[in-house]
Amino acid sequence: MATVLMCRRFPRLSRVTAFSTTAKRKAERGGSKSKKEKRDQPGAANTGSESGATIQLLKPQDYRVLYNPAAYAKGRAGSPQRLGRDSSQALGDTFTGPGTTQALQTSPPASSQALPPLRNALPKPKSTTLLEQTILATLCDGEAEKEKWEVHDSKEDPRMFQKGRPEYRSLSCDSAEPAQTLSAEEGDSILQSVAGCEGSPGILTDYFHKLSRLPAEQRAALVPDPRFGALCHRAVTAIRLFSTPDLIQILKACVPLAVPASHPLLDACEAEFCRRAWDMGLEQLLLVADCWRCLERSVPSYLGILFSYANLHWKDLTLPQFVQLLYIIGEGRRSPADLAQKVESTILKHLDAFTLEELGAICLGLFKSVSGMSDHVMRRIADRVSLQMEDMSTYALVNVLKMLRYTRMDHLPLMRELGKVIPARIPTTNIQGIMHISLTYSSLHFFDEDVLAAVATSLPSKVSYCRSKDAAKFLWSFGCLDYEPPNEEEFYSSLIKQLHMKLHEFSKYPEHLLTALLGLAFVKRFPEELIDFALREEFVQKTRGSKYELSKDLFTLGRSVEIECPTYRGSRLPPQLCQEFTEMVLSFAEREIYVRPEIVEATSLLESMLGGPEYVKNHMILPHTRSSDLEVRLATDGHPIPFNFKDPVAAEKLKDMGVSLTDDLISQLVKGRAHSQSPVEVGNEAGIPRQERGDAAGTPCLGGALPAGAKSQAEPRAGRWQPREVRLALQVSNRNHFCYGSKRLLGLHCLKRRQLRLLGYEVVEIPFWEWFPLLKRTRSEKLSYLHYKVFCPALLTGA
Repeated sequence: MATVLMCRRFPRLSRVTAFSTTAKRKAERGGSKSKKEKRDQPGAANTGSESGATIQLLKPQDYRVLYNPAAYAKGRAGSPQRLGRDSSQALGDTFTGPGTTQALQTSPPASSQALPPLRNALPKPKSTTLLEQTILATLCDGEAEKEKWEVHDSKEDPRMFQKGRPEYRSLSCDSAEPAQTLSAEEGDSILQSVAGCEGSPGILTDYFHKLSRLPAEQRAALVPDPRFGALCHRAVTAIRLFSTPDLIQILKACVPLAVPASHPLLDACEAEFCRRAWDMGLEQLLLVADCWRCLERSVPSYLGILFSYANLHWKDLTLPQFVQLLYIIGEGRRSPADLAQKVESTILKHLDAFTLEELGAICLGLFKSVSGMSDHVMRRIADRVSLQMEDMSTYALVNVLKMLRYTRMDHLPLMRELGKVIPARIPTTNIQGIMHISLTYSSLHFFDEDVLAAVATSLPSKVSYCRSKDAAKFLWSFGCLDYEPPNEEEFYSSLIKQLHMKLHEFSKYPEHLLTALLGLAFVKRFPEELIDFALREEFVQKTRGSKYELSKDLFTLGRSVEIECPTYRGSRLPPQLCQEFTEMVLSFAEREIYVRPEIVEATSLLESMLGGPEYVKNHMILPHTRSSDLEVRLATDGHPIPFNFKDPVAAEKLKDMGVSLTDDLISQLVKGRAHSQSPVEVGNEAGIPRQERGDAAGTPCLGGALPAGAKSQAEPRAGRWQPREVRLALQVSNRNHFCYGSKRLLGLHCLKRRQLRLLGYEVVEIPFWEWFPLLKRTRSEKLSYLHYKVFCPALLTGA
């Protein structure tokens, strides 16, 4: 028997490519992180680590933070694409074909779509692209994968609520197999008789109804049959002769017959139903709309008539009709603005009468149609769900979480109950449901280690079911919450492998790749080949043409790679593009960030304490992190160093001046003598010798990593690091920088602090739980606090 030896090359990963065990890496990091997590999250389960040979990605030391990629930002809430579409076509979508998503998921990756090698990288003999190797390894496991299928139907799962009440039978099209099937001989006989029949509406209706009862294998061959085409042609010719119930019966028969959405018979039916709509009852209108949904046909004109009709007859809506209407609204991806107030009042009216599955269907309908919901109504729904969560299906619960995420509702009782209920369900939940659970926690900044660990444990065995956006959102969610699970190497390796497998999708959905890479960057992982692909000119051009604003995400990724990956030799963002992104970010900061009261107050007090605006600068040291810093420079003997010179004359006059902060001077400052002499003036009068202070400077060069011409125009010319100089980066944080109700930093803000330290800055925290209460206290108390932060002996001793 022949023996086949297969060798698999691992992806090139920035800085570190070495085997290690998970247990060893945990030991190397030490116990400080786990102690911090226990402090931030009381009662969190202790999770052990598994040993196993793994591939280690680039993982610089110390890191955490929060950040929203442009594709999923709150500001994009009005875009239907933000919410994600399932595999079927929206009823009201006139642009997306019914099979678009399926085609993307099932198309085999060709060699031409393989990830090209890094430019300027050292040659690797006998190597193939990572994508080709990944496909080869996947094919070897193909037989095993065929036996593992997720139980998930994107068409049927949203309709489960219809099984809860008998009233839905008259409002919906039953797609189940008929109880009494028609034999193949009888079906053939009907088709043979089409040519000789008179074609009366009653006979034609009966033919369609009987043919819809054929076995599934017979129905599959029916549509291409010319005799069936002749039957459809007769029906189109006599379309206006059918009674409305008969026409509905024909449309219902088209569902099990799987008549294509573009079939001429359906064209004729849609036109006729639009003509008759105002003469039909609401029950009939909803049933027809449900048939269109099952046929995956876009019917915006019909839906417009249905919504207008429902608006005029709103008081006549029964509870099942209301829920079915919201289901149709969601599947149509359009929300009539004039119905919003009526929808909320009806939800409150029937809130206690809805089944839990109906509540899930309502939330899903509003979520898919990008309909807003008031905090009051969402909180009432969450109140009920939190009390009955054990009795709710996971699918319905996930739909409630989608709306909770969309409305940014911080409902603590629901999230706590979810933490008790959902971990045990995750192993049996489909991958999209798990993704939405993870995304809810990250979007609401809610850290629950038990839930995230359960997700991480379950995901590697299901990763092959991930779409590109699923993999991206998993990486984003864990990176946003700065959580690395016990099986971190297996978790991240499986998702990175899936990104390579879905590489062909990123040309159409570039936002997913950027989301994934940012999530990885937050936890110090930089897969170089994927980064090289994302920073290439052709991919950057695709992001520029995207419906989302992706430039900030590109900027954050590009700058992070420059700072944290000194050995990276792949593609980089062009300097002019970096300059454009920098100017855009700084413009926003001047309008929205620098002027925040807590930052303005800290800046003003520091200027008074240190001797003037020359000693402190409110700016972004790292514009790609999109938050401000208060920069202060000290000599190692504690003297503040002036550096923020906007006037060249003033810069020349002051650059060699220094001052000693004596006890008397500090006493004067603490007592609030805001209009007293500056420390420079006091020092001159006291005969303080002048000391060499160096150039006036702005932000430092990033270790040579910044491309030429990429400097911010808002910054002075880059200065040299002075000997015996300490540069402080004061972080005036707010609640949005941390996980909900904790002191755990979110991913982006951990990334920022890590990069500041890499550039030589001492990061000084001015956290909101200390600074915000002080804003209401006396000036002397605030000055005393800031003095302690700036002149902390540990900072100068460390320097």
